Amino acid sequence: ILLALEAVMRSQGLWQQQMPTGDALSSNLPFCIDTLTFPQWLQFIFVVRIKYIIQRQEALPRSSGILPMAEEYFESAGQAGEPVLEVLRDFDQFIQEYAAGSGQAVPEVIQ
Repeated sequence: ILLALEAVMRSQGLWQQQMPTGDALSSNLPFCIDTLTFPQWLQFIFVVRIKYIIQRQEALPRSSGILPMAEEYFESAGQAGEPVLEVLRDFDQFIQEYAAGSGQAVPEVIQ
């Protein structure tokens, strides 16, 4: 799912080569809404955090509500974000199913 998210963000021109400043990444607001765009948050916070969890073989989050935020972002930005929304829909669904199960090991599908 993470690889699919990166691929679709690249294909939509949403993947950036330049990392935001440390100040921008250290926002205390949800989704760093005051310092990053939603695609920047996905790339530099979300993907990095989930990869870290997987590498350390920690439990994934028990819930995910990324899709509504993504829908709001793309609607307000006037961008066609359906390819990204599809992947995030898959992620939210996966987390829901993961939480309903044991929630212990990280399944290979997310890796």
